[in-house]
Amino acid sequence: HTEEELSRSGHSNPGKSLVNGIKTNPASSSSKSSLPVPVGPPVYVDLAYIPNHCSGKNTDPEFFKRVRASYYVVSGNDAANGEPSRAVLDALLEGKSQWGENLQVTLIPTHDTEVTREWYQQTHEKQQELNIMVLASTSTVVMQDDSFPACKIEF
Repeated sequence: HTEEELSRSGHSNPGKSLVNGIKTNPASSSSKSSLPVPVGPPVYVDLAYIPNHCSGKNTDPEFFKRVRASYYVVSGNDAANGEPSRAVLDALLEGKSQWGENLQVTLIPTHDTEVTREWYQQTHEKQQELNIMVLASTSTVVMQDDSFPACKIEF
């Protein structure tokens, strides 16, 4: 079908709509799409924030296969909610292993957590093999009544 035909068919049946050129029924759609991720080339970016405080809810190896960053920021300091998730950190290794190119990747954790420390120690050889560096910062920014760790990133 041409785009015009798809558009007309969508207007002739108000109960259906188009999502990425595919007819859907809004009544049966849920908040999480069951549509497959469209096939396409990977996206290269300088810096990517791992979604949802590095929770396993939204990030899997497919994310790291598709979003290829020089730097990934890992936030999350809530072990009770699984943040950061060991599964997501492992997904980085799995996704990066399928890039087919050995680009340098730097992982920037925003908090020093037991999960990140254990992951770092247990997978250090794999990180080196995949050219992944985990950045540890001892710099601290102090602002009035607050202080927090800081990293300097140069592009």
